[in-house]
Amino acid sequence: MSTKPRSPSRSREGADKTSSRSREGADQTSSRSREGADKTPSREGADPTSARSRSGARQSQAQERAPRRRGSSGEQGAPPPAPLDPSERDREIAAALGAWFDRVARDLPWRRTRDPYAIWLSEVMLQQTRVETVIPYYERFLARYPTVSALASAEIDDVLSLWSGLGYYRRARVLHLAAREITERHDGALPRDVPALLALPGVGAYTAGAIASIAYDQPVPLVDGNVARVLSRIDGIDDDIRSTSGTRKLWSAAERLVRAAAGSVHPGRFNQALMELGATVCAPRNPRCEACPVDGACAARAEGRQAELPVIAPKRDVPAVAMVAAVVRSGDRVLFLRRAEGGLFGGLWEPPMVEARALADARALLEQVGVAPDAPLREVGRVRHILTHRRLDVTVARAEVAAPWRCRAKLAAPYEKAAWLDPGAMEYGVSKLARKVLSAASAPDEGSARGTR
Repeated sequence: MSTKPRSPSRSREGADKTSSRSREGADQTSSRSREGADKTPSREGADPTSARSRSGARQSQAQERAPRRRGSSGEQGAPPPAPLDPSERDREIAAALGAWFDRVARDLPWRRTRDPYAIWLSEVMLQQTRVETVIPYYERFLARYPTVSALASAEIDDVLSLWSGLGYYRRARVLHLAAREITERHDGALPRDVPALLALPGVGAYTAGAIASIAYDQPVPLVDGNVARVLSRIDGIDDDIRSTSGTRKLWSAAERLVRAAAGSVHPGRFNQALMELGATVCAPRNPRCEACPVDGACAARAEGRQAELPVIAPKRDVPAVAMVAAVVRSGDRVLFLRRAEGGLFGGLWEPPMVEARALADARALLEQVGVAPDAPLREVGRVRHILTHRRLDVTVARAEVAAPWRCRAKLAAPYEKAAWLDPGAMEYGVSKLARKVLSAASAPDEGSARGTR
């Protein structure tokens, strides 16, 4: 069943509003999943019509939020108004979104700058990570590395250390690699055109669109998890949004709308408005349609299908992988191994871990990664760590030794280096899983039977 969607009213705030703030992140439903409803309260409570009467303010906001229906007739017997031209509909969506964003947008640090590097950094950090988690990392990172050149000249271990705890460490490694390429090939300045941006390591269509539109005001589309949800509902897209056809329709809709915004809303502001709408209003479950500035143009709203869209095929169950971790301590030092670049947790330090179901099965494998065969290991706890494509169930064992032994030069994969380090003064990148393992190994024995999750 298909019902022609209602059209948005022309906003009285269609004048070009060019605030310099940049983008939100998303939530993790993760595409950039910054997917899901983002989590910082919006500043919607401000009354934009304080000079008018309370009733006039309510009427004005209702008109902006709930556009008039063009499909209904006026007086009895009068002919119905002509259907709205699709291009006019798109322009009204853009104008309404821009006015709404100027009124309610959250104050996020990356929205206070037009620096392409700072915008790029925020986009990378916000991939599959919540806004409130990113903010302190973003501010510390920019304080340490305020320019592309500063990042390019840094040691990768220092970069990973600063990133430690944020997760998805490949982002940091690729960011560092791209910074070096920008320094060498573009004199330390991010390129303005999309093809040159796409040629950089780790920069895909979404990130290129964000940089080009927010930093350089180019009418370039972007689609992340939040935007995909908004567009699938506005246009009534029935294809799985992860399928080839669904992806093509989403990007086509995003390009159509960002170009329709020209003349009323700057491209970067429009793209941020789409993301903000998905993060704060057009939620995966129970969307707040009554607060949506374009609900009159939404096919899903007109057909009562908000809960059905977007269409997303169910994920496969992630396989479980059994592992054993050995936390060997000598005084204030712990045996750490560094994983080789390119694989899981590449370039990060952790206590030795091997795939095995029990400590007895792991002894020979632990010896191959530098654990002495006579180390008095005993099981003290368990941790579970969920990754995108697997679940790690880790048995944690610990041992106290009188003195550190000399680490073997060649270690079995995935490790490339061993060292005795003080975990309380780590200046290297350490994964969240390694932190869980260290915490479990430090717990009192009576708590060891309870797994950490």
